[in-house]
Amino acid sequence: MNELQSSKKEYLIIAVCGILAGLFGAILVKYGNPKNMGFCIACFIRDTAGALGLHTAAKVQYIRPEIIGLVLGAFGTALFRKEFKPRGGSSPITRFVIAFFVMVGCLMFLGCPLRMTLRIAGGDLNAIVGLAGFIVGILIGIIFLKKGFSLKRAYSQTAVEGGTMPVVQIALFILLIAAPAFIYFSAEGPGASHAPVLLSLIAGLTVGGMAQLSRLCMVGGIRDFVLFREKRLLIGFLVLLATAFIINLCLGNFNPGFTGQPIAHNDGLWNFMGMLLVGYGCVLLGGCPLRQLVLSGEGNSDSAITVLGLLVGAAFCHNFGLASSADSVTSAGKIGVIIGLCVITIIAIINTKKSKA
Repeated sequence: MNELQSSKKEYLIIAVCGILAGLFGAILVKYGNPKNMGFCIACFIRDTAGALGLHTAAKVQYIRPEIIGLVLGAFGTALFRKEFKPRGGSSPITRFVIAFFVMVGCLMFLGCPLRMTLRIAGGDLNAIVGLAGFIVGILIGIIFLKKGFSLKRAYSQTAVEGGTMPVVQIALFILLIAAPAFIYFSAEGPGASHAPVLLSLIAGLTVGGMAQLSRLCMVGGIRDFVLFREKRLLIGFLVLLATAFIINLCLGNFNPGFTGQPIAHNDGLWNFMGMLLVGYGCVLLGGCPLRQLVLSGEGNSDSAITVLGLLVGAAFCHNFGLASSADSVTSAGKIGVIIGLCVITIIAIINTKKSKA
């Protein structure tokens, strides 16, 4: 009986998390965030990289409070639940490299798995093509997991090591509010479209806290269902989608079709390939970009390194022309995705062989 009650509680928590993420994903758009981009971990990390001067794409530069809130919300919840456990040392450089190429895939598609879900909820049929690629990438990653892929174990670390990411987020918030001359803010484009700072921060704190409690992960839901027929995380994904869909309908933000979608291109092949790379890489990393932010708030320095890989990947994509635009994909971006698939496959093979030794 206790196990049944515990299971029901876990399902309720993940459902509430999905509702809140979908709710805020739609509300943030109403109050200023770009359409179909109430939450996008990849895009918001990219905007933050631009604000820090790591890339010079003037239209995507803004320190996003949602990212700050996600990490601090997870940090606060982990502390309250006594789950703040500084740990790391599980192949950090390898994780950095994989995360770098995950961002290449995200910026080919123009969104992370979370935004992919919100794009579907807004009627963007290109995101369904992306979802197909995402699932295929996860399935490829699962093949290596079944064969014994591992990035080795993590070790306990000091509180200073585990608390670095939350402290960095506090520093970023101070920079956002103080707006010194060396921080860049877009005057137009997606970076100039944002909800009020307080609303964005509250959304991030709420979703971050609930994601820490529920273990919400866009990759984990599909992975666990395929491996174990475990539906809990998948339900969170579906509830998020349904919630955002209903609110978009109510707000008049549902616009079904392939063309004319906000900050999206309709090149089906590269929407598919971009998200294939994302799904593949995230399975090997052990979670989607949202999950990595939450884990970094829990004190996981490997996830903090992963987030750093995403940040550098975003800067690289915009500095060297790999990122797609609403008009088209780039040749450099296509090459980047292919190289990413090759590199991640080599990493998967090497670490699978090592695990058998």
